[in-house]
Amino acid sequence: MNSEIRKSIIAAAWFSLLSFPLIVLKVDYIEKTIDLRWNNLIFIAVGTFFVSYVWRYFLRRGEKSRQEETAVGIAIDQKKRPSVDSPTQKILTQLSNLTQSKPLIAILLVMIVAFPLGSSTYQTSIIISTMMYIVLGLGLNIVVGMAGLLDLGYGAFYLIGAYAYALLNLNYGFGFWISLPIAGMLAATFGVLLGIPVLRLRGDYLAIVTLGFHEIVRLVVENWDEVLHGPSGIPNIPKPGFFGLKLGFNGSTVYLYYITVVIMVIAIIVIRRLHISRVGRAWMALREDEVACQAMGIDTTKTKLTAFALGAFWAGIVGVIFAAKSSFVNPASFTFYESAMILSIVVLGGAGSIRGVILATLILILLPEYMRFLKEYRMLLFGALWVTMMVFRPQGMISDARHKYELNPEPDGNENKS
Repeated sequence: MNSEIRKSIIAAAWFSLLSFPLIVLKVDYIEKTIDLRWNNLIFIAVGTFFVSYVWRYFLRRGEKSRQEETAVGIAIDQKKRPSVDSPTQKILTQLSNLTQSKPLIAILLVMIVAFPLGSSTYQTSIIISTMMYIVLGLGLNIVVGMAGLLDLGYGAFYLIGAYAYALLNLNYGFGFWISLPIAGMLAATFGVLLGIPVLRLRGDYLAIVTLGFHEIVRLVVENWDEVLHGPSGIPNIPKPGFFGLKLGFNGSTVYLYYITVVIMVIAIIVIRRLHISRVGRAWMALREDEVACQAMGIDTTKTKLTAFALGAFWAGIVGVIFAAKSSFVNPASFTFYESAMILSIVVLGGAGSIRGVILATLILILLPEYMRFLKEYRMLLFGALWVTMMVFRPQGMISDARHKYELNPEPDGNENKS
């Protein structure tokens, strides 16, 4: 206990010293005076000591829980082992179980369907953006969460889908529904083209190459004025039509909202089925150990290319929705920030977890829109959230649930899968 107090005092002293010029000194350049705000220094020192002590307390409790679980595992058989979870893990486990409740899912679907009927166009637009990031997170979750391939250039496929719709409409007059599958397939093709040269790369090297791919695509779009219109972008992109009817701005927004809902539900169902399929098991085997995966007879080349293609496909689909929603695309909308945000959704939610991606999207995309009253302090809160998660829950808020199969012997001696 005394050691923890001493470490917290040292942390408070260092933080106060480093922040002294910012929080204590106030320089008035007009009057040429310096005001010393010592009360701010006291507040920061006390606050830092408290946060540091609480932080170390939870770290100590987590370490104690892990030691107890290890001791229980040694003494008791694996099947009868009682769970020894920290309070944070218990809360997240209960939240994970709650999201599996069918009545709750039904209620959420009804609320989603009825939302635009009683909300403003601005609120509907925010939810459309949130659902777009859910689909983007699910697509990247295939590559990063399931296959274990660190992709920092996912925003490039998002860009390809948006520009595919814009160019197809501008040059050939293609509408939303025709451009939607074409953009998805085009993005998937680029995903395969990216996957072929990086088959032997993993970890940091793969991340650097994919980041370079994103920047190459963005710079090509930004500098190819003759075909892609460069930095000025492409305006007047039409919204999806409904059997030739003119819906107006509000009606088009509501119609696009329901289109996005359908695409999100389809993405969840498809990726869920892939997760428990043979392809999904191959991705997870690749993520855990590529050498062992190859030794078991799995074609790692085909597995990687499939992950890149399917992940890019959903990014292309969302790119079309983005172009239709904003009616304008330019390279400034597809910077590295987009790729980093989508990767943050996957990591924070839990690699490989569909429910985790949805929950993380609500926190990182939807929550900031309703916290604008905090202004610049929003980034401080999200930074603290990230640090807390990486220390106490590095596997994400909702970790990937593995499907387990047990062989139970029948009375006649046969064994069936349950």
